[in-house]
Amino acid sequence: MSSFFWILIACTAGGLLSVLLAALLSLGASARHVTLLVSFAVGALLGAVFLEILPYAFARTAEASTVTAQLLGGILLFFMLEKLVLWRHSHRHNHDPNAIMVAAEHDHGRSGSLILIGDTFHNFVDGVLIAAAFAADFQVGLITALAIVAHEIPQELSSFLILLHSGFTRRRALLYNLLSGLAMLLGGVLAWTAHESLQAWVPSMVAIAAASMLYVAVADLIPGLQRRLQLAETLQQMTLIGLGVGSIWLVGSLLGHTVQ
Repeated sequence: MSSFFWILIACTAGGLLSVLLAALLSLGASARHVTLLVSFAVGALLGAVFLEILPYAFARTAEASTVTAQLLGGILLFFMLEKLVLWRHSHRHNHDPNAIMVAAEHDHGRSGSLILIGDTFHNFVDGVLIAAAFAADFQVGLITALAIVAHEIPQELSSFLILLHSGFTRRRALLYNLLSGLAMLLGGVLAWTAHESLQAWVPSMVAIAAASMLYVAVADLIPGLQRRLQLAETLQQMTLIGLGVGSIWLVGSLLGHTVQ
């Protein structure tokens, strides 16, 4: 079989398999467990940004300041996008002061929408990486695809938890994550047809993906955790955040950062 055929198989499996595996772990969780595991999602997002995604971007650009500038621009971009979502929701209820107060206190899908955008960028980049690896060597491509699936499982798990926390139904969370996962297939196909030109954009796309994850973790999820001040809840949160970070670190260590 041709390299292009293997790219199609690997990107389809990578984009969908990791989502389905994460769904098996998260869709059965109760509402109470979803709230508790938001702490795990925070850890997984921060771990993915600082242990995997940003080091990957820095390794593929001559100027670290370029990546940090794009990261800053991405954070400001997602801040504006969130403002637009809030404005739209408040505008719908501009004749109801109580509804506006509720809009200010609840998520209304903001963090879920932003994380879907970031996941789509990230999956697209993963497709580019898979295509580049298969273009170089079949074995390298196969290992890279397996590594990406393994890296994606804890990240997709955190995405499911964020979507559920944001008010998405379990069915919608699964559907939107599957659609986001198909961006990997698009990235693989485009990378195969325009490999050289697209590679130059990979660090920028990675920086934007990192910005979305960092913004959701710090601006949307952590403030909610800080409202629970009891010592037992704080220790539980710190434990789950540590487990989230550790899951990213463990996968990267076991695979020897193959995708990098």
